[in-house]
Amino acid sequence: MSAIEQSIKRKIEAVGIPLKEWNIKINYGIKTGFNDAFIISTEKRNEILSKCINEEEKQRTAEIIRPILRGRDIQRYNYTWADKWLISTFPARHYDIDKFPAIRDFLLSYDTRRLEQTGKEYIINGEKIKARKKTNNKWFETQDSISYWEDLNQPKIVWGEISDRSKFAYDFNGEYVPEATSFLMVGEKLPYLLCVLNSPLAEWFFSKIGTTTGVGTIRWKKYTIQELLIPYPSNDLIETICSYVESYVSGLISIKELAEQANSKIYQITGLNPEEIKYVENFYPALL
Repeated sequence: MSAIEQSIKRKIEAVGIPLKEWNIKINYGIKTGFNDAFIISTEKRNEILSKCINEEEKQRTAEIIRPILRGRDIQRYNYTWADKWLISTFPARHYDIDKFPAIRDFLLSYDTRRLEQTGKEYIINGEKIKARKKTNNKWFETQDSISYWEDLNQPKIVWGEISDRSKFAYDFNGEYVPEATSFLMVGEKLPYLLCVLNSPLAEWFFSKIGTTTGVGTIRWKKYTIQELLIPYPSNDLIETICSYVESYVSGLISIKELAEQANSKIYQITGLNPEEIKYVENFYPALL
């Protein structure tokens, strides 16, 4: 590192606590093993719901078809939902598929050998067809157990695994399910962590400890994200930065204003001088 980078790093280390030591949990997004069947469009969702025989069945079915965010849908502070839905038949929920006949019949429109979770390979009409990886889960369930399914209903930070820049968004209402190319974080002080993770300072620091794909993008994986040193200021300063996020959600300030106000406080907390601030802000081109 250059002299200025060494100085910045020392200042981060003086006030930072590794993310893994905060009261948070990080998990992978949902792996279905067969996205063609389990991730559907709004049009297909409506078609499935239209085949429910009464309102009770329709409501029950709608509850397990959840909006899903892919890594490519997530931007810095925000996301653009692509009208994609997940049939969230998580094994940990122990669903009886016969109570969801519209979903059952839709899934059965696919070759059941492709849906089974045996890891077997078949030759059908000269084409190799591979079942999902071997698990103890049932043919209509998603691939992994998803024992953390309750976290999906909580406010959470979401981000894509592979990105050219730091792009963390906040799902305030626990509405969305992250897809396999994404991660989710639940816990305390999430609005503050959101601002720090999206800051030029954190982005610069991650460039020093993260891994790359070799084609110009960075892998924002759990094992490196949790090593990021996050400044831990007074609770008053944390609440001040959280209030900026609340102002943005309320429409009182723009994303750009949110970032500028939050970054200014983060530099103050870390003790960066004007030259160091200019260095980290010019390390990458501005996103906002």
